[in-house]
Amino acid sequence: MSRSASAVPAAACAASLLLALALTGCTGASGASGTPGGSGLRDPYFPKAGNGGYDVTHYDLRLRYDPGRNRLTGKAALTARATRDLSAFDLDLKGLDVERVGVEGRRARWNRTGQELTVRPHGSLDKGETFRVTVRYSGTPKTITDPDGSQEGWLRTRDGALALGEPLGSMTWFPGNHHPSDKASYDIAVTVPEGLQAVSNGELTGQATSRGRTTFTWHTAEPMASYVATVAVGRYDIRRTSTGDGLPVYVAVDPARAEESRAVLAKIPEVMEWAENNFGPYPFSSTGAIVDDADGIGYALETQNRPVFPGTPDTETLVHELAHQWYGDSVTPKTWRDMWLNEGFATYAEWLWQEDHGGDTTDEIFKALYQGDYYDDPEENRAIWAFPPARPDKAAHLSDSPVYDRGAMVLHKIRQKAGDDTFYDIVQGWAAAHRHGNADTAEFTAYVEKKAPDKDFGRIWKDWLYGKGKPDRP
Repeated sequence: MSRSASAVPAAACAASLLLALALTGCTGASGASGTPGGSGLRDPYFPKAGNGGYDVTHYDLRLRYDPGRNRLTGKAALTARATRDLSAFDLDLKGLDVERVGVEGRRARWNRTGQELTVRPHGSLDKGETFRVTVRYSGTPKTITDPDGSQEGWLRTRDGALALGEPLGSMTWFPGNHHPSDKASYDIAVTVPEGLQAVSNGELTGQATSRGRTTFTWHTAEPMASYVATVAVGRYDIRRTSTGDGLPVYVAVDPARAEESRAVLAKIPEVMEWAENNFGPYPFSSTGAIVDDADGIGYALETQNRPVFPGTPDTETLVHELAHQWYGDSVTPKTWRDMWLNEGFATYAEWLWQEDHGGDTTDEIFKALYQGDYYDDPEENRAIWAFPPARPDKAAHLSDSPVYDRGAMVLHKIRQKAGDDTFYDIVQGWAAAHRHGNADTAEFTAYVEKKAPDKDFGRIWKDWLYGKGKPDRP
């Protein structure tokens, strides 16, 4: 990042069950043993995000969107594995009306409380068992406001919508286990009025028009956290090219932004080659970008395979979001406390790009930030020291400058201590060791110390990563 009550069809239920169904939805008693999976994973900043008792391995989403009415109709089929014996489990879903829930082909009981959709299957789900849950839903998808004041979720645009999910917005358009620690593959099919396009993650595997509507089908084979899943609906100029080594590049640009975006987007192959030289092999099977005409959104996002930009990006922002494909999308934080592992790396990528392309060196940027004259606004310079990058004081500050700038400064201190050769071994090895997985800050510091056992990084961790205020010396 660069920066309800449900409707239950009464006819389907016996009269003797009406009272119970008012709370739980249709179908009979579950007869399930085991224990409920639990709502929330107790994330330090978003304790209700995600759910316990299972891991999702695949999402199959079938969506139909009418921009004129702002109405979304969906069927979500999740394949998951129980991590303990389950009598019930939760899905995160905010807003929208649930019409029917099934588990393993049988209608299941369910109820709603806030963002929690609690599902009670007919029989217990044993630990290690793979199961499939389907949810049919519809309604007006919500836009939600983050603790930092930015908007996410389902965002209407001039001719369609953008679905953006960091940190919680994806639960406004599909039910799931919405925490970065649970990654899965995806199939996303989106049906829109003919003349509009629907762009998502991964590769376009199908496009068909019938009766005035077009369905676009996208497949993401590599594991993806739900917060970097996206759907963009609107009118786009589509360009399909490839990098020098044959990696597909799929770029979708709002026509209003096409001319002014052409030069910077043409740099994607160059940026990708440069990034692979610095960070190691690209972890996904395609790349690209989505550029919309939606300046009011106010931030770009590292949606997997093709980042979303609400307007024309500059080169440094393009570099930042593409670097996230390694750090954030492939190597994903275990909790939101580890956000600096996303943003510190992506910010340092901007510094490296400038250093390699005739701009300020990383040393010059680091010194200017430490001395307090990097930004024109003195408040921005002071804000860098508001809290340690690995310990944001609240959810509202996860996208503040200590996470970005001071996070990048931690990496520069590691580079100074370890030397260039070892530093690049560290950043490339880190991306390789946790490719398509999750990791936290403690694992990163241990990895650095393992790669450079003859160096003492204690002061860096104490003063720069976890310490309060500005360190006494650079």
